[in-house]
Amino acid sequence: MNTAAFRKNHPTKWLTVTAMLMAMNVALSSFGVPVPGGHLYLNDIVIDTAAILLDPLAAFAVGGIGAFIGDALFYPAPMFVSLVTHGLQAVVISLLANRKGGKHSVNALIGVVLGALIMVIGYTLGRAFIYSTPEYALLKLPYQILQAVVGAVAGMLICYKFGLKKMFENKVWKR
Repeated sequence: MNTAAFRKNHPTKWLTVTAMLMAMNVALSSFGVPVPGGHLYLNDIVIDTAAILLDPLAAFAVGGIGAFIGDALFYPAPMFVSLVTHGLQAVVISLLANRKGGKHSVNALIGVVLGALIMVIGYTLGRAFIYSTPEYALLKLPYQILQAVVGAVAGMLICYKFGLKKMFENKVWKR
Protein backbone atom coordinates (compact mmCIF):
# COMPACT_ATOMS: atom_id res chain seq x y z
CA MET A 1 0.00 0.00 0.00
CA ASN A 2 1.42 3.40 -0.88
CA THR A 3 1.66 6.03 1.84
CA ALA A 4 -0.96 8.36 0.32
CA ALA A 5 -3.53 5.55 0.40
CA PHE A 6 -2.34 4.66 3.89
CA ARG A 7 -2.97 8.26 5.01
CA LYS A 8 -6.61 7.98 3.92
CA ASN A 9 -7.21 4.49 5.35
CA HIS A 10 -5.19 4.79 8.60
CA PRO A 11 -4.98 8.49 9.51
CA THR A 12 -4.01 7.93 13.15
CA LYS A 13 -1.06 5.70 12.32
CA TRP A 14 0.02 8.06 9.50
CA LEU A 15 -0.17 11.08 11.83
CA THR A 16 1.74 9.27 14.58
CA VAL A 17 4.62 8.29 12.28
CA THR A 18 4.72 11.79 10.77
CA ALA A 19 4.71 13.44 14.21
CA MET A 20 7.45 11.14 15.52
CA LEU A 21 9.73 11.97 12.60
CA MET A 22 8.87 15.67 12.91
CA ALA A 23 9.85 15.57 16.58
CA MET A 24 13.16 13.95 15.62
CA ASN A 25 13.75 16.79 13.12
CA VAL A 26 13.02 19.42 15.79
CA ALA A 27 15.39 17.69 18.22
CA LEU A 28 18.22 17.41 15.71
CA SER A 29 17.80 21.00 14.52
CA SER A 30 18.23 22.25 18.09
CA PHE A 31 21.97 21.68 18.20
CA GLY A 32 24.87 21.43 15.82
CA VAL A 33 28.03 19.39 15.84
CA PRO A 34 30.90 21.87 16.10
CA VAL A 35 33.23 21.82 13.10
CA PRO A 36 36.06 24.28 12.43
CA GLY A 37 34.41 27.60 11.59
CA GLY A 38 30.79 26.60 12.15
CA HIS A 39 28.29 23.88 13.01
CA LEU A 40 26.99 20.81 11.22
CA TYR A 41 23.28 20.17 11.78
CA LEU A 42 22.15 16.57 11.48
CA ASN A 43 18.44 17.17 10.88
CA ASP A 44 18.94 16.60 7.14
CA ILE A 45 19.37 12.92 7.96
CA VAL A 46 15.82 12.80 9.36
CA ILE A 47 14.45 14.94 6.52
CA ASP A 48 15.95 12.75 3.78
CA THR A 49 14.97 9.51 5.53
CA ALA A 50 11.40 10.68 6.16
CA ALA A 51 11.04 11.94 2.60
CA ILE A 52 12.07 8.55 1.22
CA LEU A 53 9.62 6.75 3.50
CA LEU A 54 6.60 9.07 3.46
CA ASP A 55 4.18 10.68 1.01
CA PRO A 56 4.83 14.32 -0.05
CA LEU A 57 2.40 15.84 2.49
CA ALA A 58 3.99 14.02 5.42
CA ALA A 59 7.46 14.72 4.02
CA PHE A 60 6.66 18.44 3.90
CA ALA A 61 5.39 18.32 7.49
CA VAL A 62 8.53 16.55 8.72
CA GLY A 63 10.99 18.57 6.65
CA GLY A 64 9.48 22.03 6.40
CA ILE A 65 7.31 22.37 9.47
CA GLY A 66 9.70 20.37 11.66
CA ALA A 67 12.66 22.58 10.70
CA PHE A 68 10.49 25.69 11.11
CA ILE A 69 9.53 24.68 14.66
CA GLY A 70 13.12 23.79 15.52
CA ASP A 71 14.34 27.17 14.30
CA ALA A 72 11.46 29.03 15.98
CA LEU A 73 12.40 27.46 19.31
CA PHE A 74 16.17 27.75 19.12
CA TYR A 75 17.24 30.22 16.40
CA PRO A 76 14.33 32.10 14.80
CA ALA A 77 16.10 34.22 12.17
CA PRO A 78 16.07 31.60 9.38
CA MET A 79 12.83 29.83 10.32
CA PHE A 80 10.94 30.83 7.15
CA VAL A 81 13.94 29.91 5.01
CA SER A 82 13.89 26.50 6.71
CA LEU A 83 10.15 26.09 6.14
CA VAL A 84 10.43 26.72 2.40
CA THR A 85 13.80 25.13 1.73
CA HIS A 86 13.45 21.94 3.78
CA GLY A 87 9.78 21.64 2.82
CA LEU A 88 10.56 21.81 -0.89
CA GLN A 89 13.56 19.51 -0.42
CA ALA A 90 11.40 16.88 1.30
CA VAL A 91 8.57 17.07 -1.25
CA VAL A 92 10.94 16.63 -4.20
CA ILE A 93 12.65 13.65 -2.56
CA SER A 94 9.31 12.06 -1.67
CA LEU A 95 7.85 12.52 -5.14
CA LEU A 96 10.87 10.90 -6.78
CA ALA A 97 11.49 8.17 -4.18
CA ASN A 98 7.87 7.01 -4.20
CA ARG A 99 7.34 7.32 -7.93
CA LYS A 100 5.86 4.34 -9.72
CA GLY A 101 8.10 2.70 -12.27
CA GLY A 102 11.84 2.35 -12.32
CA LYS A 103 13.99 1.16 -9.47
CA HIS A 104 12.98 2.89 -6.24
CA SER A 105 16.52 3.21 -4.90
CA VAL A 106 17.65 4.93 -8.12
CA ASN A 107 14.66 7.28 -7.98
CA ALA A 108 15.45 8.02 -4.34
CA LEU A 109 19.10 8.69 -5.18
CA ILE A 110 18.06 11.20 -7.83
CA GLY A 111 15.66 12.70 -5.29
CA VAL A 112 18.25 13.14 -2.54
CA VAL A 113 20.73 14.69 -4.98
CA LEU A 114 18.10 17.18 -6.14
CA GLY A 115 17.04 17.70 -2.53
CA ALA A 116 20.64 18.46 -1.54
CA LEU A 117 20.89 21.03 -4.32
CA ILE A 118 17.61 22.63 -3.22
CA MET A 119 18.84 22.80 0.37
CA VAL A 120 22.22 24.32 -0.49
CA ILE A 121 20.81 26.88 -2.94
CA GLY A 122 17.84 27.72 -0.69
CA TYR A 123 19.95 28.35 2.39
CA THR A 124 22.61 30.27 0.47
CA LEU A 125 20.00 32.61 -1.01
CA GLY A 126 18.11 32.77 2.28
CA ARG A 127 21.21 33.70 4.27
CA ALA A 128 22.15 36.36 1.75
CA PHE A 129 18.66 37.84 2.12
CA ILE A 130 18.29 37.52 5.91
CA TYR A 131 21.73 38.80 6.80
CA SER A 132 21.89 41.23 3.84
CA THR A 133 25.32 40.08 2.83
CA PRO A 134 26.23 37.52 0.16
CA GLU A 135 29.67 37.20 1.76
CA TYR A 136 28.19 35.62 4.89
CA ALA A 137 26.17 33.21 2.76
CA LEU A 138 29.27 32.20 0.82
CA LEU A 139 31.23 31.78 4.05
CA LYS A 140 28.68 29.20 5.25
CA LEU A 141 28.40 27.45 1.87
CA PRO A 142 30.89 24.62 2.67
CA TYR A 143 28.89 23.74 5.80
CA GLN A 144 25.64 23.68 3.84
CA ILE A 145 27.21 21.37 1.26
CA LEU A 146 28.58 19.10 4.00
CA GLN A 147 25.20 19.02 5.76
CA ALA A 148 23.40 18.18 2.51
CA VAL A 149 25.85 15.40 1.61
CA VAL A 150 25.76 13.87 5.10
CA GLY A 151 21.95 13.94 5.08
CA ALA A 152 21.68 12.43 1.59
CA VAL A 153 24.21 9.65 2.20
CA ALA A 154 22.89 8.77 5.66
CA GLY A 155 19.26 8.82 4.48
CA MET A 156 20.03 6.48 1.58
CA LEU A 157 22.05 4.13 3.81
CA ILE A 158 19.38 4.02 6.52
CA CYS A 159 16.56 3.37 4.05
CA TYR A 160 18.20 0.97 1.61
CA LYS A 161 21.42 -0.50 3.04
CA PHE A 162 20.04 -0.96 6.56
CA GLY A 163 16.55 -1.92 5.34
CA LEU A 164 14.33 0.73 6.93
CA LYS A 165 12.35 1.25 3.70
CA LYS A 166 11.54 -2.46 3.44
CA MET A 167 10.72 -2.67 7.15
CA PHE A 168 8.38 0.33 6.85
CA GLU A 169 6.61 -1.23 3.87
CA ASN A 170 6.26 -4.63 5.56
CA LYS A 171 5.55 -3.65 9.17
CA VAL A 172 4.33 -0.06 9.44
CA TRP A 173 2.28 0.52 6.30
CA LYS A 174 0.61 -2.90 6.34
CA ARG A 175 -2.55 -3.35 8.35
